[in-house]
Amino acid sequence: MGKQDFCFCTLALGSKYRFFVKQLAQDLKVYSPGTMLVVYTDVPEDLKSQGNILAVKHQQEGILLCYHDKRLPIAKALSEFRSAIFLDADMRIVAPVPDDINWNPGITAGHQENLLEHIEKYTPEKLDCTHKLALKFKLDLASTKYIGECIFIVTRDEGKEQEFIQEWGKIGRYFELNKHHSGEGTVMGLAAAKVGWDVHREGWEAIRNVTHHLGGASIQDKSTSWDNFKRRLGYHWRLNKGRFLALQDFNFYYK
Repeated sequence: MGKQDFCFCTLALGSKYRFFVKQLAQDLKVYSPGTMLVVYTDVPEDLKSQGNILAVKHQQEGILLCYHDKRLPIAKALSEFRSAIFLDADMRIVAPVPDDINWNPGITAGHQENLLEHIEKYTPEKLDCTHKLALKFKLDLASTKYIGECIFIVTRDEGKEQEFIQEWGKIGRYFELNKHHSGEGTVMGLAAAKVGWDVHREGWEAIRNVTHHLGGASIQDKSTSWDNFKRRLGYHWRLNKGRFLALQDFNFYYK
C-alpha cells in the first residue's frame, strides 16, 4: 500500500490539543513525508501554517465529552483515503512510518479483549445498557470485543465503514442519554459487531512501534470563568438537543 492510500486523523478541541497536533504534523513531515493529517478542530485557522494538515471546523457534538466525535475525522479521512489511522492528538511519531502495510478491510486494533469482561472489570455501571443494546441488535456479547481507542485503523470495506461510523454515533448517543459519557472503546466494539466486523491485529504493531503517547495532562488549558460558563451552557444545549432528536427514534432510545 502506498502513501496515497492512507492518512492519519485526529480530533483536537481546545488550545492544548491544537498544540499537540502541530507537533504531530511536524513529526509526520520528518517520518512520513507526503502523508496528510485530517484534523477536526474548533479553530482550524490555528493550523493553517501546517502544510500537511487538512483542518475541518468542528464544534463538540458529544453531550458532556467529545470521545464519540472521533468518528467524524475518521469518516472524512475515509472519504479521501482507503485507510484512516486514528491517533489521539497527544501522541508523537518518533520513527519512520511504514508505507507498505496492506490493512485488512474493517477495523484494526492492538488492544482488544472480551467486551463483557472489560466492562465487568472497569465500568460495571454500563452492563445494563450493554445488555439492552445486545438484545436490540441481537448480538452475541461473548464474541464481541472491546477496542482500544488511542491507536486504531479503519479501512474501507465496501461501504461497511460508513455503516460503522453511523452505528458508532447512534450507540454512543444511547450511552450518553443514559449518563455514560466516556469509554468509546465499548461503543466501537458494539458498532463493529453490529456491522459484522472482526477486529484485526495485523499491522497495528507497526504503527504502535513508531508512536509515543505523551498524555494530555502534561499541558493545561487556560480556562477562564467565561470559558467554564460556556461549557456548562453548551452541555445543557447538547443534552436537550440530543433528547429531542432521539424522539425521532423513540423505540431505540427510550424503550
